Amino acid sequence: MILLRHGQSEFNLHFAKNRVDPGIEDPRLTPLGHEQAESAAEALSRETIRCIIASPYTRALQTAAPLARRLGLPVHVQPLVRERFAFACDVGSPAPDLAEAWPEHDFSGVDPVWWPDREEPAESILERARHFRTTMRDRPDWPHTVVVSHWGFILSMTGQSVMNGQWVRCDPREDGPAEVNWHHG
Repeated sequence: MILLRHGQSEFNLHFAKNRVDPGIEDPRLTPLGHEQAESAAEALSRETIRCIIASPYTRALQTAAPLARRLGLPVHVQPLVRERFAFACDVGSPAPDLAEAWPEHDFSGVDPVWWPDREEPAESILERARHFRTTMRDRPDWPHTVVVSHWGFILSMTGQSVMNGQWVRCDPREDGPAEVNWHHG
């Protein structure tokens, strides 16, 4: 499968300047983030993609949109692939609000409040990644799946730090990292 990190968000733009949380909840993509999403969609449209899974954060849904449009595929919303809850940007939008903003997606399996209420321990996101890896391993379409996710989740799946709009291939039949370095990239 391909793990695609969302494009640059308003949070990423401000956080990169001084490494201080700017306090932006569920940030949207910046103009650069939209360009990164379009570039990723163009490149990934050459792959044999049959399934798109995305985190419920707005930045991930916005990143998935151009690829879904190009390929004519639905986006399957999956909170399991969300970011590690550690900053204001990791406060999401309630599922009913997302369903209203994204009527083409099915949010019926997403709890109204699907993010934690306090910082998530590193072991928790590693466990989510292991669970997702096991779930994907059993799916015959995993080689043809793009997962639009986040820095921390991709790091937990692969041990690799990817930049906004970049992606990495991941074989769910292989073991993921036992631990990760949480210094944000």
